[in-house]
Amino acid sequence: MGALSDLFGPERVAVVGATDREGSVGRAILTNLQADYTGEVVPINPNRDAVLGLDCYESVAAAPPADLAVVVVPSGIVIDAVREAAEAGVDDVVVITAGFSETGSEGAERERDLIEVAEEYDLNLVGPNSLGVMSTPNGMNATFGPDNAQEGSISFMSQSGAFITAVLDWANDQDLGFKDVVSLGNEAVLDESDFINEWGDDPDTDVIIGYLEGIDHGREFIDTTREVTDDTPVVLVKSGRTEAGAQAASSHTGTIAGSEQAYAAGLDQAGVLRVETVQEMFDYARMLSGQPLPERDDVAVITNAGGPGVMTTDAIGDSRLDLASFSDETLETYGEMLPDEGNIYNPVDVLGDADASRFEKALDAALTDPGVGAAIVVAAPTAVLDFENLADVISEKKEEYETPIVSALMGGESTAAAAEKLKDNGVPNYFDPARAIRSIGALSEYRDISRTSHEEPTDFDVDRERAREILEGAKARDDNRLGVEAMDLLDAYGIPTPEGDVVDSPAEAEAVAKEIDGPAVMKIVSPDILHKSDIGGVKVGVETEDVADAYEDLVTRARNYQPDANLIGIQVQEMVDLDDGTETIVGLNRDPQFGPMVLFGLGGIFVEVLEDTTVRIAPISEPEADEMIDDIQAAPLLRGARGRTPADTDAISESLQRLSQLATDFPAILELDVNPLVAGPDGATAIDLQLTVDTDKL
Repeated sequence: MGALSDLFGPERVAVVGATDREGSVGRAILTNLQADYTGEVVPINPNRDAVLGLDCYESVAAAPPADLAVVVVPSGIVIDAVREAAEAGVDDVVVITAGFSETGSEGAERERDLIEVAEEYDLNLVGPNSLGVMSTPNGMNATFGPDNAQEGSISFMSQSGAFITAVLDWANDQDLGFKDVVSLGNEAVLDESDFINEWGDDPDTDVIIGYLEGIDHGREFIDTTREVTDDTPVVLVKSGRTEAGAQAASSHTGTIAGSEQAYAAGLDQAGVLRVETVQEMFDYARMLSGQPLPERDDVAVITNAGGPGVMTTDAIGDSRLDLASFSDETLETYGEMLPDEGNIYNPVDVLGDADASRFEKALDAALTDPGVGAAIVVAAPTAVLDFENLADVISEKKEEYETPIVSALMGGESTAAAAEKLKDNGVPNYFDPARAIRSIGALSEYRDISRTSHEEPTDFDVDRERAREILEGAKARDDNRLGVEAMDLLDAYGIPTPEGDVVDSPAEAEAVAKEIDGPAVMKIVSPDILHKSDIGGVKVGVETEDVADAYEDLVTRARNYQPDANLIGIQVQEMVDLDDGTETIVGLNRDPQFGPMVLFGLGGIFVEVLEDTTVRIAPISEPEADEMIDDIQAAPLLRGARGRTPADTDAISESLQRLSQLATDFPAILELDVNPLVAGPDGATAIDLQLTVDTDKL
């Protein structure tokens, strides 16, 4: 274990606020600790000489030295209690007490004071507003929940204490064990990243699971979790996906809800297996803690029932997995082994009269086939099938082969003893084959996560000072919006733009047009007129001799449309052949929790209609930029589908990376859209630009 070893493995725990008063949290915590904890428990209460048969001390300083302090005193004296514990040499503190940032401005101020004390003494502090912590190797239940956890290899964190009590009650009924459990509370100091990092170094934690309502430090979470998931899977339920759910999460834990799009991107980049339900979380945890990773995604189905076999096949079709195609040798084996009525092709139907020995032969044939990455046994009750014998067969094959094996014993009481035997041997069993297939899919997904190599983002040679000067132009004119007049910003970061400039007279327009090789495009430049084409504010193919007249016409259109609009000028720009390329959009948006997000998708007028976009949290590397291009549904168009000339996707990828660097370098950029970025066969060119700047950060 790492920096939090004393939090989960203390030799002595001080309970600050311990009491023997019936129904009190202080009594519940002390009672839970007395039940199974192998260390020493020290009650702290200046108003008691003894609590529940234990000598009680007036302060942490007066008690024997403690490794962990659990604070359960009124919110108004929590800070004094934490400071006292810190001065007595305690480094690890759990604050159970509520009444902090989750309650409003006064509580938020109290929480800020608590953070200051924790920083002053370098405390590992859990909470406030926490149910507490558990660790099963030493029997420590420092919570006020009704149940202790059974021992196991899953470590579990939650931002909801009530969720922990519900899960533990259910898990004990399912005979499911845990290593460590922590109620994160308000995460004033320690948060999910700290515990993921800790458990990633813990050899006794096979899987990390959690329930989160928000993540305050998104980039730190990505960097920490990405490193951990190389060796330890992380499975999370992230609530607040809907607007109503996000508001509920905020009122529950004080979390500021970020956008679902940012969370989806951040969790994916971190290598998290995100699930929607508690059932899925534990299905995945069981699978990941006891099964080898499949070398391929092809699944063999062995069943004695045609209908369930078809159901399983459908589930495979709906997943990331494939139905395995057997080799000729395997098909020959099945042909010799099975009755004529049986099906030798996948799914293999061993028929309703099959006993455990026929299942064993069929399973052996599948597991020796090099084209099989995993196997599922789907069995319905029959008069000739002994489920316990079948459980023995499956368990033996699990030990014999380095291939994931799961079962779906589709029965009730008749399968109970067999299911218990499978559980004891580390074979996940499900009534519903679809749950089994989804869990195999989790193994497949985690295999890819664990084998992904993460490259550092490229540090491009850019002109930061020039970019800064352009952004400060927004401050100079007292307007936080910039448009095509800031195209040089892109040029400073190496993103190609057409030749041209923004002018404020017909003569200047003619001068710029003469420098352009061929006809020009002319546009109104005004932060107050966003949809320029709707008012005829864009002219395409303007010859040099017509530029002056076009200038006057555009100015007139702008003034007639909105007399008080801030008209910066008219852009005169080299015309790009849109027929020779594909219009895409690249953009930035700054999320409160994760910071800058990079967006990519089909651009032009289609971006709002088709909504074919994808995002990543910046900074992004070259492989991540390439993945973004492949993510959108229109990717085949860029790759040259149906005889189209392929776009220069390398140029798109580089533009995404350079934009990512721009966002990272300048936190003042709140939003930025390049629409379109025209991707042709020999490069990508930014045609239009809109951005919003926080001038206070410049």
